[in-house]
Amino acid sequence: MKKRLKILLTNDDGINAPGLHHLYEALREADFADLVIAAPATEKSGAGVSITWDRPIQLKKISWNKNTPAWSIDGSPADCVKMGIRVIFDFIPDMIVSGVNAGSNAGRNVLHSGTVGAVIEGVLRGIPGIAFSCEDGKAPNFHVARKYIATLVNYLLNHPLESGCFLNVNFPHAAQDLVKGFKLTRQGKGRWSEDPQLHLHTEHGPTYWLGGKPEELDEEGDCDISYLREGYLTAVPIHAHELTCLRELENRKEEFEAFLLKKNGKISI
Repeated sequence: MKKRLKILLTNDDGINAPGLHHLYEALREADFADLVIAAPATEKSGAGVSITWDRPIQLKKISWNKNTPAWSIDGSPADCVKMGIRVIFDFIPDMIVSGVNAGSNAGRNVLHSGTVGAVIEGVLRGIPGIAFSCEDGKAPNFHVARKYIATLVNYLLNHPLESGCFLNVNFPHAAQDLVKGFKLTRQGKGRWSEDPQLHLHTEHGPTYWLGGKPEELDEEGDCDISYLREGYLTAVPIHAHELTCLRELENRKEEFEAFLLKKNGKISI
């Protein structure tokens, strides 16, 4: 008998976020894997792949639909993956699925996104993953996302990416249950630009809300941000395992080492 797959669900909007519930329901209805949940106790947007070192992390088992094992963790999304694998569950999940985020994670936003950070934490451990986000953060169209979540997860399970890769999926904003099409594409350049707003003047100095807003950049037509604007669902395969720029390593290695040796002499140990 074939072993039933296990999928770990998480997010960065918090355990009570609507997007996580839509993600869960979409995969529960498809019923091709057992689901477990480990998500932040509170919103951790912008956490990236950060982890908590400066205090203990509290775990709390919570009630979830159909007696699904679910845990609230007062840490980052990456903490949730770490604690889920090392402490809470006695198995390694077959996949990590994160989202559905309220707001786009297209373009360079993947570097800040806690939604994506959770998936990267899994990929670094050899666990495949997929991150889901809705383009519009103020009125995310979760009803549209739910139509495609199970299909995309099932596809990735049966057609895995190469080791070290994950899939970053963004759903375009739509007022109706309609997506113009589907694009497997490359990452755009857009990102959230800081927009600091003064909060308080204190005796120790001013405090600010860092804030942010989408930065409008010239984009090539064949990238996730451009396709999202046109109404397409976008998916970008992103490599997170080997970050070395191999071309620079190959081109500069001898020159770099020779330059330092010439300037500083042989290093004695």
